[in-house]
Amino acid sequence: MSACSITTSFSKNIFTITLNRPAVLNAIDLEMAETLKQILLSAANDSTIRAIVLTGSGRAFCAGGDLKFAHQVNPNSPGESFWALTSVLHVCIEEIREMSKPEIAAINGPAAGAGLFLALACDLRVMAQSAYLKQSNTSYGLSIPAGGTFTLPRLIGMGRALEIAMLDEPIPSTSALNMGLVSQVVADETLLETAQQLAVRVAQMPIETLGQVKRLMNDSFDSTLSEQMAAEQHAIAHAANASEGREGVLAFLQKRSPQYCA
Repeated sequence: MSACSITTSFSKNIFTITLNRPAVLNAIDLEMAETLKQILLSAANDSTIRAIVLTGSGRAFCAGGDLKFAHQVNPNSPGESFWALTSVLHVCIEEIREMSKPEIAAINGPAAGAGLFLALACDLRVMAQSAYLKQSNTSYGLSIPAGGTFTLPRLIGMGRALEIAMLDEPIPSTSALNMGLVSQVVADETLLETAQQLAVRVAQMPIETLGQVKRLMNDSFDSTLSEQMAAEQHAIAHAANASEGREGVLAFLQKRSPQYCA
């Protein structure tokens, strides 16, 4: 399927979304952000999709927000363009973080600015060996958008997050792995295959339960221990009564592997 600046494909319950503006390193303009939003909202409600892979076409994952687009719309007040763009892009980030279906970023090349933070919003990240990450925004006098100030300190701690914000140095794949920004680093030629195999594995898990755990972890930074354990109590009781929980417990008692998807 093709939708202007984004292409999609579907196989074995895995939905692959490919950012497709290779001439500008898949930089995000308003049209791409709107398209991504609609694709994510549709995927969230499609029961045949059990996991999502997000990647880029050409030699980049995503160069971030399209600064040329933002400047051309209103050179004297580009902030209006950034307001419009983030209004849509932030819906995409929220949808990724709230969706039960696991999302895997396959970082095939440079991921910079909002492109980096789009990848960090995903649950798992697989990175090509030749790729690199770059915060970028602050070097151009721009604040960090797309949930970056939320995900960075949570993934790597406040000190490292501020270092990335203030120095804005490129982060090669080996450093990204050591810092905990990505889950795996693989050879360039095996990146997409690896990401899709990982998606197949996670798609066999109880994805509604995984979504609940993801939401609990998201909320944990704003909760006291008592509040978090109360939320966990409600969540595990709900999960145990739901179809995935019933199947999981029954499979355990019957000494077999649980079957969460048809």
